[in-house]
Amino acid sequence: MRKHADFELDLRGEVCPFTFIETKLKLEEMKSGEVLEVIVDHEPAARDVPKSIESEGHEVIDVRRDGDVWRIVVRKK
Repeated sequence: MRKHADFELDLRGEVCPFTFIETKLKLEEMKSGEVLEVIVDHEPAARDVPKSIESEGHEVIDVRRDGDVWRIVVRKK
């Protein structure tokens, strides 16, 4: 099942820590309750970004592999 996202952030080709930094900057622009789908193709980012996002107080709704990318769906708190 695909989750509805208000915004999409395509970070293919980027590696940690830039994936988290870009995600954090995008979340800062968003309103509370909005949903962001982050697309990464760097496996460590698929593990680290959700952990970092949760430590910032946001809700990770879903993390799933979709072919050669991971889709991380986050709700801003």
